[in-house]
Order: sequence, then C-alpha cells, then structure tokens
Amino acid sequence: MISVRIASTLALGCLAFAGPAQDQAQAEPRAVLELFTSQGCSSCPAADKLLGELSKDPSLVTITLPVDYWDYLGWKDTLALKGHATRQRAYAGTRGDREVYTPQLVVNGVAHVNGGDKPAIERAIVQSQKQPATLGLAVTASIADDKLTISVPSKDNHTPGEIWLCPVTKTVPVKIGRGENRGHTVTYTNVARRWVKLGEWTGKAQTFNVPLGELQTGEIDSVTVLVQGGVAGAPKVMLGAAQLAVR
Repeated sequence: MISVRIASTLALGCLAFAGPAQDQAQAEPRAVLELFTSQGCSSCPAADKLLGELSKDPSLVTITLPVDYWDYLGWKDTLALKGHATRQRAYAGTRGDREVYTPQLVVNGVAHVNGGDKPAIERAIVQSQKQPATLGLAVTASIADDKLTISVPSKDNHTPGEIWLCPVTKTVPVKIGRGENRGHTVTYTNVARRWVKLGEWTGKAQTFNVPLGELQTGEIDSVTVLVQGGVAGAPKVMLGAAQLAVR
C-alpha cells in the first residue's frame, strides 16, 4: 500500500466517502476545466451555471475552485480554500500574463478564458489538444474492497509532474446573504474540498491505494485525479485525469 501524502501548498483536511463495491472512472478525457469563481462576484453565476452544464459531458473533467479574494466586498465565500487563489496565481505566473480574475476557466492547465463564454471554452479545448503531452496518460480510478485505487501507466519521453487527488462535492447550493449576489441562491458543481499530493510523476507506472476508512468527511461524493506537468508552484499541461463518483 502506498500511503497518501498531504501536500502543504493548498488548504487540506481529513477526507471521507463511501462508494459502491466496484466502480471505475472513464479514462482519457478531452479536457480538464478548472473554474475559479467567487460567491462575491456578480459576473460568476453565469459561469457557475455553465460549468454545471458542461459537467454532464463525460469527456470533460470539471472542477470548481472557489477563491476568497473578493470576501472584502461584503460576503465571505463559504466554499473557498486559500490554496485556490495560490493555484490561480501560479497558473498566471507559468503563463507569464498575470491574468487573475473571476470567473476564470483554466483549460488543460495551459489556456484561460472567461468561464461564462462557451464558444471560447471550446476553442481553448481544441487549441490545448494540439500540445502532444495533453491528456496522453490513461489514468484510472476505481473502488473495490473498501479502497480507492488510482493507476497511472508508464510512458516514454515523459513530461515530469505531480499526481493529485482532489475530493469534491458534486452539487452545492448556496444562498448568498450579502455582497454583489445578495438574495441569490447559486449552485456550484464539483466543488474542490481538499487537495492531496499522491506522488511525483516520473514516467513509470504507479498505483496508489487509499483505504476508504482513512477518508473522513461526509460531504464528499466524487474524486478527481490529476496528473499535471510541472509542480504546484508552477503548474503546466494536464498529462492525465479521471473523475469518479464514490457514492
């Protein structure tokens, strides 16, 4: 068994979920979509809604990363993790454009667009797929015998990177009491709750076993697995990904 290592770059905590006796995530998606959003941003609800629609496409791995830097506008985001803003700034640093805003959608780790612009999202997906390393790893995640098993295959001429486990909640409705979205209830999709670094990606086949009994929180009903080039402080292209419902 390979023990889970808790990373320090993002806000983390204890995890838990219960799932069916056996299940397996679909491999080889065409895109990973990360939406940086805020409950205090009046432009965000349209993007939040669109991500919910896009999440129904099985070829897309979608994830919502709420940020806290708009909290001063009068409403503290109830889902934000401090590490999400850190990740967003790291993306901007890697790209070299300093573009940090909401709603910002990062596509396959290499492109960014307004999260509410569906045509721009599709164009970014197509453009990002031209990079030869993009999602070339057939990552799998499955549940059996009270454990989550994550497998990453071997690959020659690999791009080094990191392997991350991100437990998420599929749907979170939030009634916003103050700020720019006061009085509105906004539904968030595949909300990132924790980030756990499983290991380094070195080009060799790797398997990680995470006992379900070690993951302790009832809000989790899905997990996302990301194999990403670079490091947390300088994230690059998505090399592989999987998303799995665990209950």
